[in-house]
Amino acid sequence: MLAAFQDRIRDAAARGAPLRLRGGGSKDFYGGALAGEVLDTRGYAGIVDYEPSELVVTARCGTPLAALEAVLAGEGQMLAFEPPHFGGAATLGGSVAAGLSGPRRACAGALRDFVLGTRLLDGRARDLAFGGRVMKNVAGYDLSRLLAGSLGVLGLILEVSLKVLPRPAAERTLRLELTEERALEALNRWAARPLPISASAWRDGQLTLRLSGAASAVRAAAEDIGGDSAAEPWAGIREHSDPWFAGEAPLWRLSVPAHAAPLGLPGAQLIEWGGALRWLRGGDPAAVRGAAARAGGHATLFRGGERAAGVFAPLAPASLRLHRELKSAFDPAGIFNPGRLHPAL
Repeated sequence: MLAAFQDRIRDAAARGAPLRLRGGGSKDFYGGALAGEVLDTRGYAGIVDYEPSELVVTARCGTPLAALEAVLAGEGQMLAFEPPHFGGAATLGGSVAAGLSGPRRACAGALRDFVLGTRLLDGRARDLAFGGRVMKNVAGYDLSRLLAGSLGVLGLILEVSLKVLPRPAAERTLRLELTEERALEALNRWAARPLPISASAWRDGQLTLRLSGAASAVRAAAEDIGGDSAAEPWAGIREHSDPWFAGEAPLWRLSVPAHAAPLGLPGAQLIEWGGALRWLRGGDPAAVRGAAARAGGHATLFRGGERAAGVFAPLAPASLRLHRELKSAFDPAGIFNPGRLHPAL
């Protein structure tokens, strides 16, 4: 199958024909407009190497994300960044290309923080390897992490080596009645303390927290924080199957400093990651982007809405030039997922 991929890439480059790199298609909604002939990666699947004692797994791009997580769970381990699936067809390669992380991201780190190494087919169909399969890696430019969130514009991710972590011994979810301002203040205060908070979500006057770790630490933190025990909303928030995400209104994803004050934007809001991730339903694009920028962050049109002008925050001239140079170095014919990450790429 690797040879078939290389033949498709060489042929597309020679014809100047765009290729749409696609796994299960569970994240087709994310990013710019879809274009090009589909190159389906699902046939290139399977775990290449996994030694639980080393806390590292290597798998091919078409490996179903659910299958990989099931293997890890069987060894009491997990992908600590909790990647969203957005459907049962999600693949490992698509998840890395999207670069999205779930509720545990604020305490465990982002997807890119767990990428140790990758194999890539570039626009010349060259089989390139970056990084490695161990946590102690070679010094230099970390090109593997560059692929996380690249939405396939640099090449076809063939394999990924990821750091994994043990599943927590105990977890508990708490709920407190707090205004937005008080919830943000509390989250930032708790962040300065060694509390085992592994997820947070505020909406409609309620702050929900997840505690993870040793049973004694979880119990002590629950007594310290207070509140009532609650059902776990985390899977619904991660997968956007929670009723809050339903509806046709555009969904904005605002990334701001955790200490940023309430943004004062109209529309329903859900706040994650200790205040650093703020979901917003509806809103004028200029107002939303302006509020995010004033708070020191940026806004992404995550789902729905008018996407012709680009879904991500506009790039500064210097950043755009760097992106173009990277695109040209990896994909000189410009065939991979054109416009998916930025209209100019």
